[in-house]
Amino acid sequence: MSGKPITGDGVAPAIGPYSAAIESGDLLFCSGQLGMDPATAELRSGVAAQAEQALVNLGALLKAGGSDYASVIKTTIFLADMADFAVVNEAYGRYFVTPYPARSTVQVAALPKGGLVEIEAIARRVGYPSSR
Repeated sequence: MSGKPITGDGVAPAIGPYSAAIESGDLLFCSGQLGMDPATAELRSGVAAQAEQALVNLGALLKAGGSDYASVIKTTIFLADMADFAVVNEAYGRYFVTPYPARSTVQVAALPKGGLVEIEAIARRVGYPSSR
């Protein structure tokens, strides 16, 4: 494997054989973050709370990897129900500012642990040149 796995305070544990994030050069590849409390590994209740927690978890992962929300260049949002798009979009808008990262949002048949939303990201590590 090329790259260094990232761990740190507030980072939700991986729930399978994968790294929460991998650093490779100036990029940080963050695995999908569920709305799971990192201390208890339990999902928050409802899509709004899960979206908020997923974004908080993503922030902890970005910080541990030497990045931040402003350095995110691409996100993917996975929803158990596309009807939740507006609720998740509202939470997402509190964490990202213009210029917004490129983003895809897709509905999936199911998410781990019965989650309602999962968010993954690719970011530049802070201190590296950026075109953003």
